[in-house]
Amino acid sequence: MIRRKNILKIAIDSPAAAGAGTLAKAISKHYNLFYLDTGKIYRFIAYLKIKFPKKFNNKFVKSKIKYLKIKDLTKSNLLSDEVGTEASIISKIKSIRKMVHSFQLNFAYNPPKKYKGSCLDGRDITYNIIPDAEFKFYITANVKTRALRRYKELKGLKKEITYQEVLKSIKKRDKNDLNRKISPLKKTKDSLLINTTNLNKRACFLKIKKIIDRKINI
Repeated sequence: MIRRKNILKIAIDSPAAAGAGTLAKAISKHYNLFYLDTGKIYRFIAYLKIKFPKKFNNKFVKSKIKYLKIKDLTKSNLLSDEVGTEASIISKIKSIRKMVHSFQLNFAYNPPKKYKGSCLDGRDITYNIIPDAEFKFYITANVKTRALRRYKELKGLKKEITYQEVLKSIKKRDKNDLNRKISPLKKTKDSLLINTTNLNKRACFLKIKKIIDRKINI
């Protein structure tokens, strides 16, 4: 694997709907970093499983990941609750994690030349994908706040779902993410904790920007 030298690498882990994706996008834009929402890769594979159940196997998944484009990960059909639940299940499969792992590593260490580095968010980025990242963050918020955010996001996409269904789904996802044997969600000792429960998007961004600027402007 090619590894670009002297690039800025930011690793972010978080439970579902904690606001990490929004923050990571804002950080990436500000510092001209390549952004990859790693959870969307599992959602993409989960969507394939739901849409093509008879074709779904390792060979099929490998062929799809080989030609996977970043724009494929931005489609709204990946945001459904059904896809999220399935993504949490398939992310436990060792062979699938292996395929996704190499895809993530490539973008983390060899982002397109026009970017000054990379910013990845997911569940195991800080200790499994970019353990040598210059900055590591663990973004969280209480479960009711996270469920409300996801509920509003889904309603904005005209999805028929109740807040209680979303809350139940997020609690289930948390349980799966925290307790899986392979690469569980956890906060590492060297990750800075950012609780977004009572912070708006702008305040969260400024908090992280201050931390990054303090170190890179020395």
